[in-house]
Amino acid sequence: MNQFFTASISDTDLLISDAIHDEVRRQSDGLELIASENFVSKAVLETMGTVFTNKYAEGYPGKRYYGGCEFADVVEQAAIDRAKQIFGCEHANVQPHSGAQANMAVLMTALEHGDTILGMNLSHGGHLTHGHPLNFSGLYFKVADYGVNRETEQIDYDELQRKAEESKPKLLICGASAYPRTIDFERIGQIAQCVGAKVMADIAHIAGLVAVGLHPSPVPHCEFVTTTTHKTLRGPRAGLAMCREEFAKDLDRRVFPGVQGGPLIHIIAAKAVAFGEALSPDFKAYQQQVLDNAKALAASLAEAGLRIVSGGTDNHLMLVDVWLDGKGITGKEAEKALEAVNITVNKNTIPFDTQKPFVASGIRIGTPALTTRGMKVDEMAQIGGMIASVLHEPASDEVKSRVRREVAELTAQFPMYSSGMGSKSSEAGSAV
Repeated sequence: MNQFFTASISDTDLLISDAIHDEVRRQSDGLELIASENFVSKAVLETMGTVFTNKYAEGYPGKRYYGGCEFADVVEQAAIDRAKQIFGCEHANVQPHSGAQANMAVLMTALEHGDTILGMNLSHGGHLTHGHPLNFSGLYFKVADYGVNRETEQIDYDELQRKAEESKPKLLICGASAYPRTIDFERIGQIAQCVGAKVMADIAHIAGLVAVGLHPSPVPHCEFVTTTTHKTLRGPRAGLAMCREEFAKDLDRRVFPGVQGGPLIHIIAAKAVAFGEALSPDFKAYQQQVLDNAKALAASLAEAGLRIVSGGTDNHLMLVDVWLDGKGITGKEAEKALEAVNITVNKNTIPFDTQKPFVASGIRIGTPALTTRGMKVDEMAQIGGMIASVLHEPASDEVKSRVRREVAELTAQFPMYSSGMGSKSSEAGSAV
């Protein structure tokens, strides 16, 4: 057989093969606590690596611009049907390559250039695509923003209503990338109705919780709902856009040919697999454990003297104030100190932060990935102690050495993908 079809990456590209091997080992041997990351199943990994990557399929099921799309139609229609079943939406477009492109498609559907949007301030927990001045959303639309109350560090819906009445947005954007509390989509929908605005809910972070009823759904209250398909939904790295039927045709046109060309059929097939997993009873148990773990970890950190922004968490993530009014360290320093002991978090601004975003006063921590590995509340208490030890003595080599050993012992109890892949694979089997 032609070697082109049989040679493995370890035979053809040692640089990339070694990098893959090292990344598998990094994920396996460390504690992944970035709130926007998760681990996909072997089935999802396998699907992403199929021959569907060879297929061009511009258009939609039954209406393609290319021949040979009969099996592409099968997997895309399955992804659509499963997404609609999960979220109870009227229409789903599974082609967006990312959450940002799903949001772009919605803004182009709902707005004209220069229209006003009202979105959550990035420094208070919003997202770049909700109106940041360097993003398309801030470059092509007039932006008003809202945030959290200084005392409670939670959304003040009365203030949001005042902002909406003042700015008269055509589109109100809700959802967040770093907000640990339940979002009242019903109230937001009522506010939008009062000012004649449509609503886009970006549930990229909480989609898995919404899918199983552990967070209120925005679908009954919002014209548009978008999400990524990774994070709590535990699928491939990509996006999903949903809307009411009256906007379906326009939304589809804005996705293709509006903001992107040929769909990634291998990724859409992987979305279908992940959506199938999300419809299983085990998925709800997993999401409940994510919540239980987040509460346990937040409590452990608080007991160790770290401040949890807003006083706790209702979802999968928490914001931790590590600056502590100058008595602690910056988020950047905290991220680096934890990375040195194989605990991965990300620096993050906290509401009313006085530090620059690349320095920040806080870190963002989430439990989806470690919950996928099988860890529960006892492990969260242990991890909280590890994190606090490092953050209280970030310069201590003795503390770092001890915590590094504790991390290694803990991760060994919860194995995941094989560490042998690529050119170093003689030690073990494939990572998938």
